[in-house]
Amino acid sequence: MQDNTNRQYDSAIKNCKEIFIKKTKDYGTSWRVYRTISVVDQIYIKAKRIRNIQEKKLQKVDDDLLSEFKGIVNYGVIGLIQLDLQNDETENVPVDIVSKLYDEKIAVSKQLMQDKNHDYGEAWREMSQESFADMILAKVLRIKQILSNQGKTLISEGIDANFYDIINYAVFALILSEE
Repeated sequence: MQDNTNRQYDSAIKNCKEIFIKKTKDYGTSWRVYRTISVVDQIYIKAKRIRNIQEKKLQKVDDDLLSEFKGIVNYGVIGLIQLDLQNDETENVPVDIVSKLYDEKIAVSKQLMQDKNHDYGEAWREMSQESFADMILAKVLRIKQILSNQGKTLISEGIDANFYDIINYAVFALILSEE
C-alpha cells in the first residue's frame, strides 16, 4: 500500500508544482512580500471556499475544488519557504532556486506523511473531503494563535509543523479525489 501511496503523493505534487512553477514564471516571486499571516489567510480563503461549497452543494465560480486544494498545497510551500527566507530582502528569487526550495519542503512533507502513515495505518484513506477542509481550517486557526503568541508555544508544534500538515491534508484530498 505504501508504494501506491508514494506514487499517488508524487503524482499529486507533480501537478501542484507544475502550476507553482508556471505561476512563478508568470508573476515572479511576488509572494515574497507576504508575511506569514498573509499566507495563512490565503490558505484560509481557499479552505473556507471549499467548506462553503461542500455545505451549500452549490458553486458559482468556475474554479473547481481540486484547484483550491492544489492552491493550498502551494501556499503551504510558500509559507514554509517564507519562514526560512523571512529576513532575506530578496524579493525576486530565480525559478531554479524556487524549484529547489519547493522540492526541499515537499521532501520533508512526504517524509512526515510516510512516518505518520506508518503509525496511523493510512487512516486518512477513510476520511471525507469535508474532514480535510475542516482539518486545514483548524491548522490555519492554530497558526493564527501561534502568531498572536509571537510565534511561541508552550507544548505544541510550531508554525512549520502546521504548514506541513496542511500540505499533507490537501494532498490526501487530491489523492482520494482520483480514486
